Amino acid sequence: MTAKSIPSSLVFLLVALCSVAGAADNLRTMKYTSRSAADAEAWQQDLRARLFRAMKIDDLVAREAEITLEPRVVSKTDKGTYTEQEIEIQSTPGRKIRVLVTTPTKENPPCPAVVCIHGHGGNRRVVHDNLKIYKAFAAELAARGYVTIAADVGQHEVYEEGRTLMGERLWDLMRCVDYLRSMPEVDPNRIGCGGLSLGGEMAMWLGAMDTRVAATVSAGFLTRMDQMEHNHCMCWKFDGLRELVDFADIYAMTAPRPLICQNGEKEPPSQFPPSIAREALKEILAAYADMGKPDNVQLDVHPGAHEIDLPNLLEFFDQHLRGRETE
Repeated sequence: MTAKSIPSSLVFLLVALCSVAGAADNLRTMKYTSRSAADAEAWQQDLRARLFRAMKIDDLVAREAEITLEPRVVSKTDKGTYTEQEIEIQSTPGRKIRVLVTTPTKENPPCPAVVCIHGHGGNRRVVHDNLKIYKAFAAELAARGYVTIAADVGQHEVYEEGRTLMGERLWDLMRCVDYLRSMPEVDPNRIGCGGLSLGGEMAMWLGAMDTRVAATVSAGFLTRMDQMEHNHCMCWKFDGLRELVDFADIYAMTAPRPLICQNGEKEPPSQFPPSIAREALKEILAAYADMGKPDNVQLDVHPGAHEIDLPNLLEFFDQHLRGRETE
């Protein structure tokens, strides 16, 4: 068959196949592969810089210390073993956010602290009040002597021109860390983060991108990007993300700091099933092993569904932030 006699339909098919192959070659160019501890750390730093640029918040990160918090207490409530405050802080120049902060009344400071992150359809209160899937984990931590902070995670609206939704979400949470570190009641070396669903995704991002976070609980999220392309809101994506990484690579930036992912056995196959989580964990584990801390990453497959495993979360934070096992 000469070139002139090739059917046009076959030519179209060949072009399409080559395009697909080329697109696949351009995906996950920063995939983590086994390397020395020093090279692993260099990979993390390089990838963070690339992702901050892709999220369009690299300018904010560069001048984070210059952006004042300007906190204003809106309300204060006595909860017995802790106080609860609604506080307004400055996220970016001229843009304020509300955060819910609890401070223990019967603990000797400085105390450990946790950024508590809600999922889709929630707000800063659900991590305190919702018993069904969140297990009121923020209130449980507050009652145990932790300082906690919770902000409203952006759902679909980008507030500043030129930003990305994921960038604004992450930046607001980084400002929560800034606020915790400004509190005399908080030990800046014992700050953790935890969340469910979108909150689990944002805990992944915060733990990976902000090295001030000492321990991370990511519940109801560990999966692969191919899985998220179906049956999920596309708000997890931004330009350039898939060209760089899959979720396992983002989690790998947390190494060697303690990380636990929670996936329920009753998660539907279309959502966040443990089978996919186990495969992703193998890739995350490689980074932890290379950095000498393979035991610092775990997958908790619990008997529930899309929900927080509260006993596991409390035990994890007590071990890594309080320095003791749960009593």
